[in-house]
Amino acid sequence: MTKVKIVQGICGFVTSAEALSADGEEVVLTVKSGCESVRKMFEELGDTFDSYELCLNKPGAGPLYEYASQHFPTHCGCVAIAGIIKAAEAECKLALPQDASITFE
Repeated sequence: MTKVKIVQGICGFVTSAEALSADGEEVVLTVKSGCESVRKMFEELGDTFDSYELCLNKPGAGPLYEYASQHFPTHCGCVAIAGIIKAAEAECKLALPQDASITFE
């Protein structure tokens, strides 16, 4: 199981995601978030995804970004979706697990 904690920024929301995959192809995501939009996304999309469809897309594509483009408020810089996908990538061996950050200078 791969776990991440995403601190989303000025909104103050924190999202935690756990990714679990037995075969590297299907991934189950357990997501908890202070953000109503993120919670609703997983209520509507469910928790089980094809890892290739979820992770191996062009930026802004895939089921989570497609949902967000239709249902999230205007905020394309939200890091929650990227963090959730990073957990799935690492769990499914599509990328190595490595911390990432955005730092204002």
